[in-house]
Amino acid sequence: MKNFKANGLPLLIGSLPMDSHEEATKLVLDYTPDIPLWVQLPLYKEEGMISQFLPGLPGFTDETDKSVIDTSKPEFNEEFIAFFEEYLSVTESGSDVGASRFALSGTRGKGFFEFLNQVDKRDAPFTALKGQVTGPITFGTAVKDENDKDIFYNDQLKDAAIKKLAMNARWQAKEFSKRGAVPIIFLDEPALAGFGTSAYITITKEDVIQSIEEIVQEIHAENGLAGVHVCANTEWDMLLDSNIDIISFDAYSFFDRFILYPEMIKAYLGQGKFLAWGIVPTHKAEVIEAQTTQGLVQLLHDQMDELSKKIQMDKETILSQSFITPSCGTGSLDLGSAKKVLRLTKEVSAAFRRD
Repeated sequence: MKNFKANGLPLLIGSLPMDSHEEATKLVLDYTPDIPLWVQLPLYKEEGMISQFLPGLPGFTDETDKSVIDTSKPEFNEEFIAFFEEYLSVTESGSDVGASRFALSGTRGKGFFEFLNQVDKRDAPFTALKGQVTGPITFGTAVKDENDKDIFYNDQLKDAAIKKLAMNARWQAKEFSKRGAVPIIFLDEPALAGFGTSAYITITKEDVIQSIEEIVQEIHAENGLAGVHVCANTEWDMLLDSNIDIISFDAYSFFDRFILYPEMIKAYLGQGKFLAWGIVPTHKAEVIEAQTTQGLVQLLHDQMDELSKKIQMDKETILSQSFITPSCGTGSLDLGSAKKVLRLTKEVSAAFRRD
């Protein structure tokens, strides 16, 4: 990983507003051929960022539309023991993680397996392949127990959830490594935008880092790069001081907040780590419609110039450790706006690298 360079390549965030996994994957490969990703299609409820990773957890029931872990089920204790026995079988006995509960399967895995199918048909090598799991804070505070309490506050359930996400991330990285590409696995953490507010008042920075780094460790075990994506602002110091390899931030809307940590950013980049600049806005169709490639390239130049001056690091080095991305996924947009986001991301990256 020490020799890996981002070099301003375009990178996408996981979702698209489409109903065909085949067509969505083709679109991704067209716009980001160097580092494509597998696509989540939230039009299908089983591909929602929470529900996609629920099956296999002890106490999970698929009988309602809610994300619930029911610890009152008579068979819960048996399911809990079986979960950890399978976890130990994979981590300590070398059982195939791809044949375990930790891999995506069925309707929840369509996007991933269609992605592998199309990747395997391409002759050209890939710089990297990107996947994603829901981050542990977002997942643990969205999934409830039978008493409507977040499972993040139940040590047993939190531990199981983190291990489920960690092993799924490792499985993805392993599949990408088999194809000779550097694995990049993102932890999508929109909940971190609310960190420090009353909604998360009892969650500490240590809770966040310990939870995230357990997943990062499994990605690193497959020689992958681990990223965290936050689609708004957060307390960036806790991520800059972590073992995360890529920090993905909304540069379009929150660059002024991100650069409040110049010394930490300098130390972070000094370790050879990466920034993913979410320079293409995704939050409103009318904002997307108003953007031009030239305008976003100029904005990115201005931001990188400002960062370069603040941390006293040359711009070429910063660019070599930067990806160009949308500010968030496009699954909630109309298809026309989503396609423009993909086009702008590709064009801004190409123009910026030419400059």
